[in-house]
Amino acid sequence: MNNKDGKPVIQPDKSRIVPMAIIFVVLCGSSFYMGIIFCSEKDRFVAMYNQNSIESPKESSISSLQIKYTSFPECSADYQDYTPCTDPRRWRKYGSYRLVLLERHCPPKFERKECLVPPPDGYKPPIRWPKSRDECWYRNVPYDWINKQKSNQHWLKKEGEKFIFPGGGTMFPNGVGKYVDLMEDLIPEMKDGTIRTAIDTGCGVASWGGDLLDRGILTLSLAPRDNHEAQVQFALERGIPAILGVISTQRLPFPSSSFDMAHCSRCLIPWTEYGGVYLLEIHRILRPGGFWVLSGPPINYERRWRGWNTTIEAQKSDYEKLKELLTSLCFKLYKKKGDIAVWKKSPDSNCYNKLARDTYPPKCDDSLEPDSAWYTPLRSCIVVPDPKFKKSGLSSISKWPERLHVTPERISMLHHGSDSTFKHDDSKWKKQAAYYKKLIPELGTDKIRNIMDMNTVYGGFAAALIKDPVWVMNVVSSYATNTLPVVYDRGLIGTFHDWCESFSTYPRTYDLLHLDGLFTAESHRCEMKNVLLEMDRILRPWGHAIIRESHYFTDAITTIGKGMRWECRKEDTENGSDIQKILVCQKKLWYSSNQGSR
Repeated sequence: MNNKDGKPVIQPDKSRIVPMAIIFVVLCGSSFYMGIIFCSEKDRFVAMYNQNSIESPKESSISSLQIKYTSFPECSADYQDYTPCTDPRRWRKYGSYRLVLLERHCPPKFERKECLVPPPDGYKPPIRWPKSRDECWYRNVPYDWINKQKSNQHWLKKEGEKFIFPGGGTMFPNGVGKYVDLMEDLIPEMKDGTIRTAIDTGCGVASWGGDLLDRGILTLSLAPRDNHEAQVQFALERGIPAILGVISTQRLPFPSSSFDMAHCSRCLIPWTEYGGVYLLEIHRILRPGGFWVLSGPPINYERRWRGWNTTIEAQKSDYEKLKELLTSLCFKLYKKKGDIAVWKKSPDSNCYNKLARDTYPPKCDDSLEPDSAWYTPLRSCIVVPDPKFKKSGLSSISKWPERLHVTPERISMLHHGSDSTFKHDDSKWKKQAAYYKKLIPELGTDKIRNIMDMNTVYGGFAAALIKDPVWVMNVVSSYATNTLPVVYDRGLIGTFHDWCESFSTYPRTYDLLHLDGLFTAESHRCEMKNVLLEMDRILRPWGHAIIRESHYFTDAITTIGKGMRWECRKEDTENGSDIQKILVCQKKLWYSSNQGSR
């Protein structure tokens, strides 16, 4: 049979119609059956979520996760300063080469402690800011090692029930104020808002970072969990931003081109060893045009070498090696006076373009993402700043405080990132922060100092609190979109983290924890119980948690919170959403009744 164009029309093969119909019916039936299996597997997953503590949801409560109440036991008293992923009890499992033992080594699931970390006997609510910068309660951080070993350097001293912080340090025993004054003479950019973010490696008790707060510079102090017992804990007790960390074999948990300035005051880091990887890491996280400040060996070796238990020849050699390495990394000596030397990172790509292929260290290839910084090994190569971001260098980025609300150039790296989405986020958080202050009247007063935004996007919550006597640690999930460069470009600080693991801090170091949809985003990976126990570990007694979450999780969080001795109340959001609710929780103060190990 032909059609009207004279071309043959192909008739369907009737013998194939029946088999195809059968296949269609079979596929439909299989889809229906797989749907039933999928739903049952989903229900089984929910039922297994908290093992035996999950209660089978009733038909009337399918819209929310229901769990049985469980009272969590106390950890033994010797766990009062428990840091799970940097636990000295586990150091013997790791070698001392390059201080690998001080890096993060989280316990496997079967070794996790599912108990409440107790405070020390006699613990008191911390002294309020700004008085806390100069003193803290001895019983809150009951360690005398620094007091005894560093007494001649005036790091701290014990007076009655308190530790007093005179502001001394190894390189500034007569006071950090005069030390920073000299530094400002060398770096005028510290005084005009050009420099806003800084990192202090080997921070001691964070006196340098504490002094800079009054000068408009926000410093993140970094030190490992070590035999000094409590450097970072002292810093946070004082109300100064700090985090546990060490430059060893892994990158620091910050994106590239983050900090405007980096500082090391006799931190004893062997900068020129192992292919210069430690200084290469400082180079990576330092903004183009940023400053690296070094005081202590081998600076001023001509006068200081006798006090360093070495020879003048050895110190001269170390200094020459350091200068050679810095030059190869496109740093230039900016200024030098007395015990302080300042180098400046190349502000543009000209120096990097001139590096030959056979230079050492070589430029990193495209296989290594510059911002990858969660369990990412250090490599002996130079991370060259992306030349397309011409307004992200220190000489081009807006000065503080204007830069807080200027749309960062690097927002273009993000899907749907734009000026309009940034402005919308900024406006949204102003309203939400104002609403939070109605729910927690202490927010915005001297009763709350250390705050963590557990899953920030652009740092909007921190920006909305900028005029309050607080600082905010902005945390971006290592599994979420990398928005941390935007946070740093605004002049704020933060870190990458995976909430399936413990955070790099001591217990009782934050006054307020805030999360927005964290369980909705991460419950498929992280067990809710473990995340909440970690929140309890790092939250101070009488501290608050603001949990902005889908209605599905709020009842379960409240039940777990009750088992942790929290008091929680459910509130509507500022716009009365039926999808999300706000839990306002407060941790109570209690003392250990356990003496044995758990």
